[in-house]
Amino acid sequence: MKTKEKEGYMDSQKLYEQRNQIIAAFLVAAFIGLFNETALNMAFAQLIVDFNTDASTIQWLTTGYLLTLGILVPLSGFLMQRFTTRHLFIVSLLFSIIGTGVSAISPTFAVLLTGRIIQAIGAAIILPLMMQVVLMIYPINQRGAAMGKIGLVIIFAPAIGPTIAGFVMEHFSWHYIFLMSLPFLFISFILGLKFVQNVSDVHPVKFDVLSIILSTIGFGGVVYGFSISGKLGTFISAEVMVAIGIGAIGIILFCLRQFKMDQPMLNLKVFSFPMYNIGLLMVILVHMTILATMVLLPIYLQNILLLAPMIAGLSLLPGGVINAFMAVASGHIFDRFGPRVMVPVGLLLEIVALFALRTIDANTSVYFIVVFHILMFIGISLASMPAQTNGLNQLPRHLYPDGTAFMNTLQQVAGAIGTAVSITIMSISTANFVKVNGTTDDNTFTGSIIGVQHALTFALVLAIIALVLSFFMKHVQEEK
Repeated sequence: MKTKEKEGYMDSQKLYEQRNQIIAAFLVAAFIGLFNETALNMAFAQLIVDFNTDASTIQWLTTGYLLTLGILVPLSGFLMQRFTTRHLFIVSLLFSIIGTGVSAISPTFAVLLTGRIIQAIGAAIILPLMMQVVLMIYPINQRGAAMGKIGLVIIFAPAIGPTIAGFVMEHFSWHYIFLMSLPFLFISFILGLKFVQNVSDVHPVKFDVLSIILSTIGFGGVVYGFSISGKLGTFISAEVMVAIGIGAIGIILFCLRQFKMDQPMLNLKVFSFPMYNIGLLMVILVHMTILATMVLLPIYLQNILLLAPMIAGLSLLPGGVINAFMAVASGHIFDRFGPRVMVPVGLLLEIVALFALRTIDANTSVYFIVVFHILMFIGISLASMPAQTNGLNQLPRHLYPDGTAFMNTLQQVAGAIGTAVSITIMSISTANFVKVNGTTDDNTFTGSIIGVQHALTFALVLAIIALVLSFFMKHVQEEK
């Protein structure tokens, strides 16, 4: 035990007493990382003016962030086996602090993009590491509540990002979006230095350069392909199809490479556990829905109902706030009753909300949006994190790093795909309506409404597929 204490490990009693403080450090850091994923979107119009550039260039501030996550999150499984929990936490916070600081004082677009990429490196490490720590320090019958807190962050942070950013842009400049994040990152860093200890053993996993290259090409290609499809407004583009095709080939070769290695960087044996697979698929579908609606509803509120950015952000705030409470509550419900009832019920609520939202038009009241947006997030809270926790619970302890790495990787990829596909559907639907009915302001306006309706229908289909999957879910109660 002396050797372990010297290396930064904590005895089980002390770990039990301090686990809330440990998780608090992770939650603050993860919240800021995910907040920054969407907050800057509200500043794009101002950034175009400040940097004298166009929208497609500014969009790289989001595309670059997502690309970095897509490339680096798959490596987290390797990192969590190769390096200690404490070291990884400190390194991730340093990247987050440096990236946020660089972004806050950026004099040019290139510097701001560099800062965003550095930020994303920190987020790519902290998210899977947080889940790994929860699985290690909480017994199986208490993980639901802990994962509920993570769910609060994963859904609430990107949801509230545009609201806070809208307020900042109303009174200050975009620099303050980053400046206000820095104190919270320093708080997280101090908490981590005091409380975060090593909770899992380190293994001499081989650093395989070919796996890194294939992973980068694979996940990076898919994220890039779908991201540019959203900007181009079409899937039928040589650039889109080549990027996605190369990405798919890279992922296939990466998987084949892992099967041949004695010590794979990511162990594909996680996919031999059926509840893990179902949980993973449901997380992918729900996250695609979340990111799609996060893009579509602000567009509808601002372009169709003609609300100011700050008012549009405030209209979506109640759903995010209620989700914060529901995410924690759903974790306790999961610990007591399991996922068999709550997950289907949550998905049914989400389906009802999306079915209503897909009917919105120019005469729809903003209160209608608020009510069904709240209902949708209540449903998501009941379904998403319980499905994810149940899936991870089926894995043996030595596969926790791999399981959390795949969950976080595919969640980020799904978010990029969900955003891009919804925007592309909206763009295609609008263009088709205008093409048939003529290019007038009224037709463009009506076409925009139809585009949003069709894109929300896509989100509805995803929710229905998730509901069907939920009926095959079984409650995992025994640790392996």
